[in-house]
Amino acid sequence: GAEYTYSGIELSPIPWSPLLLDIKDNLSNFFEFDINSALLNLYRNGQDSVSWHSDDEPELGTQPTIISISLGEKRRFRFRRKNSENDEERVSIDLSHGDLLLMKGRTQQNWEHSLPKTSRDIGPRINVTFRQVFQNESNKLATN
Repeated sequence: GAEYTYSGIELSPIPWSPLLLDIKDNLSNFFEFDINSALLNLYRNGQDSVSWHSDDEPELGTQPTIISISLGEKRRFRFRRKNSENDEERVSIDLSHGDLLLMKGRTQQNWEHSLPKTSRDIGPRINVTFRQVFQNESNKLATN
């Protein structure tokens, strides 16, 4: 029941697999955060990428918490402060297999992130992002 629009595509949920449900429950307990959605992205090689963006869709609330797990090849993940031309306000993180990245608070309001292309000959990477998706405005406002 947690529909989500991502890159202009409306996504409808499918049931949790036993493995993802176990991971979700462990993350929810550890971070004390109610997760009801996981988004999986496959990056087939270094030419698959995602451009600068923020996860600031209305159904994520005003200060979304996003737990991102990297599986497969190491890739460079970048952050830049919104509305800044200053290269000093950029951060790069190499995410390896099994790494967890937590984005919360005002991260999506103040920063953009990307996964740039690379010319390195690399294999696939799967990124799993766990989040809470709200279904209506009153629920979203009551929780945030």
